[in-house]
Amino acid sequence: MDVVQGTLDMLVLRTLVFGPLHGYGIAKAIETGSGGKLDIEFGSLYPALKRVEQKGWVSSSWETSDSKRRAKFYRLTPAGRRQLQAEHSQWTEFVRAVAAIMGPLPGSNT
Repeated sequence: MDVVQGTLDMLVLRTLVFGPLHGYGIAKAIETGSGGKLDIEFGSLYPALKRVEQKGWVSSSWETSDSKRRAKFYRLTPAGRRQLQAEHSQWTEFVRAVAAIMGPLPGSNT
């Protein structure tokens, strides 16, 4: 399933609420958290990570991963937490609005 345009930054920020992760860890957390429905391409993830870092929503540092390799780890900043809160509220409103329009199809049981 494709990620809705404009939501990848929000998903990255949400993933980092639980603590610092490297890019591969972020991608796997999104995939796992979505029950395997969202598969984030690295060609999309790394530009998103750069974008949110430039906005000050995450910080990064080079560290050693569990597999003993150097990896860039990303952390949510206080500004990132505020941004996530704002995006979470907007997303919740958006989902409710779309659900109200979509509702069950006429003549169906769902």
